[in-house]
Amino acid sequence: MLRAILLFTLLSASVWSQVLLPTPTQVTPQAGSFTYGNGVKWVMEGIPQQDGGFLQQQIRSAFTGKSSADAGNKNTIRLTVSPASAVTQDYRLRIGLTEISIESRTLAGVFHGIQTLRQWVPLGSDQAAACEITDSPRFGWRGLMLDSSRHIQSVEEIKTYLDQMALYKFNVFHWHLTDDQGWRIEIKSRPKLTEVGAWRVPREGIWWFRPGPQPGEKPTYGGFYTQEQIKDIVAYAAQRHISVVPEIDVPGHSLAILAAYPELSTGGGPFQVNPGSKFYGSIENTLDPSNPETFVFLDDVFREVAALFPNEFIHMGGDECPKNFWAKDPDCQALMKKEGLNNPGELQSWFVKRVEKIIHSHGKKLMGWDEILEGGLAESATVMSWRGKAGGIAAAKMGRQVVMSPSPAYYLDLYQGHPEIEPATYGMARLKDTYQFDPTLPADVDAKLLLGIQANLWTEEIPTFRHLQYMTWPRAFAVAEEAWSAKADQKDWPAFVKKVEAQFPRFDAMGWNYARSLYDPAVSFSADKKSIVLTPEIDGLQIHYTFDDAEPDASYPVYQGPLPIPQGASHLRTRTYRDGKPIGRLTLITIANIAKDKRTP
Repeated sequence: MLRAILLFTLLSASVWSQVLLPTPTQVTPQAGSFTYGNGVKWVMEGIPQQDGGFLQQQIRSAFTGKSSADAGNKNTIRLTVSPASAVTQDYRLRIGLTEISIESRTLAGVFHGIQTLRQWVPLGSDQAAACEITDSPRFGWRGLMLDSSRHIQSVEEIKTYLDQMALYKFNVFHWHLTDDQGWRIEIKSRPKLTEVGAWRVPREGIWWFRPGPQPGEKPTYGGFYTQEQIKDIVAYAAQRHISVVPEIDVPGHSLAILAAYPELSTGGGPFQVNPGSKFYGSIENTLDPSNPETFVFLDDVFREVAALFPNEFIHMGGDECPKNFWAKDPDCQALMKKEGLNNPGELQSWFVKRVEKIIHSHGKKLMGWDEILEGGLAESATVMSWRGKAGGIAAAKMGRQVVMSPSPAYYLDLYQGHPEIEPATYGMARLKDTYQFDPTLPADVDAKLLLGIQANLWTEEIPTFRHLQYMTWPRAFAVAEEAWSAKADQKDWPAFVKKVEAQFPRFDAMGWNYARSLYDPAVSFSADKKSIVLTPEIDGLQIHYTFDDAEPDASYPVYQGPLPIPQGASHLRTRTYRDGKPIGRLTLITIANIAKDKRTP
């Protein structure tokens, strides 16, 4: 009997090692289990007093706390931070019959070990299978970017997002706080930024198809974060060992600035904060580099931003800057002649270098999107590569540090399935695309220059926090796996899918939202356009379908190969099953729209 119990425990531990995400460096199952019960003893060694209670709460959240077992003084949870520790990895987690110990040289390492423990304990249980786990991250920069400009999230929603990030060992929260659609950070020396720039007229519908502001219409949609709220969020993130990198997007993407301070444009305005209507290139949204007041303004802004965010970087954006207004402005042309600049691209580089000096003067380093390479890279700028990997590779070949954040693979706001069954957006990146992407530098470039990787969530068409979570998860799991696990370059899609599916019950229990799009097939035409091809994203699914507009269930035909389009058919419905039970959504796709790459009104 004892042998059977030990065998069962070992098997259980082995199974649980398959659900940890991101994958630890090494998991060694052992016999037996630890029971969390009344009177468990807490031992804190080298843990700052202000962190002890928080770490205890994190561990308690892993267990139900309903066990009737009386641990007495026998069972111990020991947390140890020691710079001289023999544990050279990020952390070592040991679960024995009477003790759980997490040891690290850093407080962050202990926190990461706790996140692993939280996943290791089965939901609704007070037992943890015995094991030893040693673990370290692959990259130092493991980031998610959230756009709070296009749609603002509440402080509590931001904190929930940080909780989710922490569970999967993300450690950088890149916060996009300003854009054409709203200014979200209080700058006390420039109050019009939040009095005017934080508000726009309310609009629904697909991005770029929305009506612009109408004469006399009041801007009532928006909001901003006070400096006290930002301090609260930064402290909340820091307790979870997440650094917050603010982004103030200039010189383009600045229509919210110009609505508040039109004198910083070349044309003088007036301007209105954009609600998602098409304007790019026809309405000025760039700061005037020839106006000295532009840099006085930026000095005011970056001074206050630097004081709010302890992180070493300030992200200045620098992307998608239309230069047509500069090209026709006499003052900009005069500046170019004076400075020996040959084209507007070099003028942008001159602007970025001025901004770099301002940011440096406030004790920070400049980071920008890969467009800051155009016209010549600023002296010590760090490049975040979003237009594929080329910008990051080019910067690294110059000896600069880079963060890989390329579209489409690491853009979380893209379609996860066919545009007719997903929320409207503008491109495609399914879970498998994100998982299989290789973000690393070429072999002939110094790998140490790659700080890490980041996924981005732009919120043009993501108005609510539920929608935001739907777009983030599960694709962010793939980024977490790549960023942390040393085995991420050894892709095992079926094993990763199991890990992803293991997270869904936890999200359900927490009330967190996520997408189940991996269960829906990709839909495309055959080469001759006479048949429809259904491609499942994961193995083991049966795709039932109909052309007659009836809802398919298990009694309807199963997809076996390309489906000839019946004469007169206008729609295809599908639903996936696994092991005889429905698992995918009931989908309805207009056959005429199968080849469309995005939804339009």
